[in-house]
Amino acid sequence: MPKILILRFSSIGDIVLTTPVIRCIKQQVPAAEVHYCTKKAFQSIVANNPYVDKVHVLGNSLKELVQQLKAENFDYVVDLHNNLRTRIIKTRLGKPGRSFNKLNYEKWLMVNFKLNRLPAVHIVQRYLDAAAALGVKDDGKGLDYFIPAQDEIVIHTLPDGFQNSYIAFAIGAQHYTKRLPTERIIELCARLNQPVILLGGKEDAATGEEIATYFNTQHTTHDTRATTNNEQQTTIFNACGKYSLNGSASLVRQARQVISHDTGLMHIAAAFQKEIISVWGNTIPEFGMYPFRTKYKVLEVNNLSCRPCSKIGYSKCPKGHFKCMRDISFNDLKI
Repeated sequence: MPKILILRFSSIGDIVLTTPVIRCIKQQVPAAEVHYCTKKAFQSIVANNPYVDKVHVLGNSLKELVQQLKAENFDYVVDLHNNLRTRIIKTRLGKPGRSFNKLNYEKWLMVNFKLNRLPAVHIVQRYLDAAAALGVKDDGKGLDYFIPAQDEIVIHTLPDGFQNSYIAFAIGAQHYTKRLPTERIIELCARLNQPVILLGGKEDAATGEEIATYFNTQHTTHDTRATTNNEQQTTIFNACGKYSLNGSASLVRQARQVISHDTGLMHIAAAFQKEIISVWGNTIPEFGMYPFRTKYKVLEVNNLSCRPCSKIGYSKCPKGHFKCMRDISFNDLKI
């Protein structure tokens, strides 16, 4: 029975994107025992995955983790993070293995010189390539996300007006330059003319409340963002910080459609095969992390000379104008 270790410490979206590797190893390697190692904060993402036999958690001590992993006597290590700590783990375990290609040089060329040498493949394929020596091949399926029954949100517990149909809007993102400014989120929501549930963490709650307050206050006809009297008005339920990750995932699963920045809930939505409106600021889909194997539409500003300005994101726009988000057009958006 081959015992295989998969390494990916963070974060939400990246871990969800590794789920095809987990599934393919478990289903394609005869009698495989699959272990997964991640940070404690992200343990819940894989804890309920039926293709994972055991989860190992990185705490405060890398040394203790290495000792725990050594005791398992793995046959192969699939490193889907490829950073200093995972390379240390691989070296100390002394087992055969492979790390995925992060394309750091190609991303550097794109960010600094706008030279596109990036392969036209999704990051999931690069993750799968790291397991190719095991005989693993792409099964043609999508991402996985498993919600335990106790974390499912019963739709009838939602406020009136959100129990039949709604759009889920994941308004958060780890970095400021990957988020629409609040006034642009309001503008986008005003075009939807239907119930919208805002999703995010506690750090997004204040922004969510500002958006909800706008729509729950009587509009004037002079506000061009407001809907006309002949249209259904947009209504907002601010769920930011009110639910766990699994709870938010449950709301995504039950949504009619999902709007999201380049963030973890976008990939969770893809796992549920939701139709996604994917909003991109300083990062670009060409980095290979667009919605995987689900129907989606990208909202972005093309041919902006300063974009992408980073492969991750910043706390503010380096140029000060933030055109990558402020200039996105919503005119052709169809819901």
